[in-house]
Amino acid sequence: MVNSIRGLSSRWSEVSKTVFSISLITMLFALSFLANAQTNKIPKIGMLQSASAATSTSNTDAFRRGLRELGYTEGKNILLEYRYAEGKSARLSELATELVQLKVDVIVAAGTQSTTAAKRATSTIPIVVGAAGDLVRTGLVASLARPGGNITGSTVISPDVSGKRVELLKEVLPKASRVAVLLYAGSGTDRDEVQQTEAAARSLKVKIQIVEVRNPSDFQAAYAAMKRETADALILIQSSFTGFHRKQLAELGIKSNMPTMCESARWTEDGCAISYGPDLPYQYQRAAVYVDKILKGAKPAELPVEQPTKFELMINLKTAKQIGLTIPQWVLVKADRVIK
Repeated sequence: MVNSIRGLSSRWSEVSKTVFSISLITMLFALSFLANAQTNKIPKIGMLQSASAATSTSNTDAFRRGLRELGYTEGKNILLEYRYAEGKSARLSELATELVQLKVDVIVAAGTQSTTAAKRATSTIPIVVGAAGDLVRTGLVASLARPGGNITGSTVISPDVSGKRVELLKEVLPKASRVAVLLYAGSGTDRDEVQQTEAAARSLKVKIQIVEVRNPSDFQAAYAAMKRETADALILIQSSFTGFHRKQLAELGIKSNMPTMCESARWTEDGCAISYGPDLPYQYQRAAVYVDKILKGAKPAELPVEQPTKFELMINLKTAKQIGLTIPQWVLVKADRVIK
């Protein structure tokens, strides 16, 4: 009887060891499967744009091109979620929240307003700025060298670029004594650029007329005010709002025979006479580099914010002809692109 009990005990011990071994193997297999699943997870990138898909094409295409150059193929080893506010800044918070709920790995934000909305929606998901205004002054980053939070990327702020636009206008219009500056009244981040423009204008003995708009219904009255004050030219300050309506603003400039100076090439493509500013598509291409670094473990807080290094002067001769503006040959020679 005792021997039988000992035999049963021995067999039970062997069964227990076998069951334990199987359980251990099963657990290790499950852990390995989960680890592989996490390793093979396709990263998801959210793109938050304040404008429309159509007006953002050049920048989004440049970003995708940057990803391809780094070995990413959309739909294969990276996923992109696009959200466009269609020029309605009030929608940005809602769209940013949607991206957070989708649990994207990184948010790529276009402009200061999009970046602000993304920051309000999350303090943990990394945010890469495609191009925006003064990130330090707006409190979005602690400094350019060490952003310090979950935001990094590129700024369009560069010393003397606003002054350069005034100088170019004076080269084209040597007798110009009054220049209008149109900006969106709801954007507090444009004030620094206006101040830089005013400082440059003073040194060139040019008076500045500030014209603010809040809605497209303000545009006609704004141009009428410029003509009434006999402005010789117009500088259009780029923002999410004016960028969305840039074609309408450029067309009104043509109808008013008003020489227009804009900030980026896409404005000139839509009818602005002259543009000088950072190469925005290149900055969005650089945004892909930031995304790649973050996906590989880098922290946004430690990735310095880049300032523009590539600038582009573009002239629309078709528009110039329509408004009777003669572009001096020495200015044409300096242009990176000319639309005929």
